[in-house]
Amino acid sequence: MDSSINVVEPLVGNTFRFNCHKNISCFTECCAGLRLILTPYDVLRMKNRLGISSGEFLDRYTDMDLKAHGRFPMARLKMRDDEGKTCPFVTTEGCRIYEDRPGACRLYPVGRASQMTGEEKKTGFFLVSESHCLGFQEERLWHLDEWLNHEGVKEYNSMNDSWLEIIGAKTSLGPEEGIQKKVRMFYMASYNLDRFREFIFQGRFFDLFDVSPELKEKLENDDVTLMHFAFDWLKFSLFGDKTIQVR
Repeated sequence: MDSSINVVEPLVGNTFRFNCHKNISCFTECCAGLRLILTPYDVLRMKNRLGISSGEFLDRYTDMDLKAHGRFPMARLKMRDDEGKTCPFVTTEGCRIYEDRPGACRLYPVGRASQMTGEEKKTGFFLVSESHCLGFQEERLWHLDEWLNHEGVKEYNSMNDSWLEIIGAKTSLGPEEGIQKKVRMFYMASYNLDRFREFIFQGRFFDLFDVSPELKEKLENDDVTLMHFAFDWLKFSLFGDKTIQVR
């Protein structure tokens, strides 16, 4: 989306009129020219939907964005190299990974602003009105909670909030000479979940850290459990939080 034509509007009364469908003339126009930063849960859902490894997904469908965040690299969805710079997953019939599309796409045309630093956890919602979008002229009236439930956004928000705490933290990363290693760890543990699984299972990780047999089994077989563990590991390794027990 070209931010120059976006208008951010308040959600008055937490209600808005909107509908998107194949018969609307602007259908899929919002799926082009995106500078969409993906969350770890976005990558997990998308790579599993495509049946490929997280490393392959990152190589094929993302660019590393070093400017979107002040100190951590982000994974940005790579657009097609066509005239419209369209999303690699959009078709004339809509999104081919619709059930596992990114959280920002699910939420649209609503936007979410979050502050997850320290004890302050604040969330607000707003409307993103694009000049080309005719969906706002439709008669369908939504309440915010109804929209969030309808689009399956709450599951995404729940998964993303732990990660937002990490990228929003003001805690020092420690001595300068160790920062680049920590930044590489951040990107791997955030986005390349299959590589993170190799990291903990193919080295001495379980000799150094106290992980129960039950949790270890889940880490080997359940991606969501592994992602939560990766976030705990990042809080431990980046900031020294006592989220992982040393033996």
